[in-house]
Amino acid sequence: MKSLNLTYKGSLGKTHLLKLNYVKDDLSKEEIAQQMKALAKSNLFAKDGERLYDKPIAAKYVTTTEEVVLDKDNFAAQA
Repeated sequence: MKSLNLTYKGSLGKTHLLKLNYVKDDLSKEEIAQQMKALAKSNLFAKDGERLYDKPIAAKYVTTTEEVVLDKDNFAAQA
């Protein structure tokens, strides 16, 4: 699975990660930067008096692969 991880600095100086799954994987740097800035400007996300996504810091695509060790068929055979 491929996700887009967006890193922001909160209004209190803490770092926050917004992980988006099922995103287009051909977005340009400019498109991502523009949307990150728009999200920061919207002030939609806050917790305990902190604006969580106040200043865009970085963005990266992350690809996750799964390796099945045991599945339901393995457990059924062992029972």
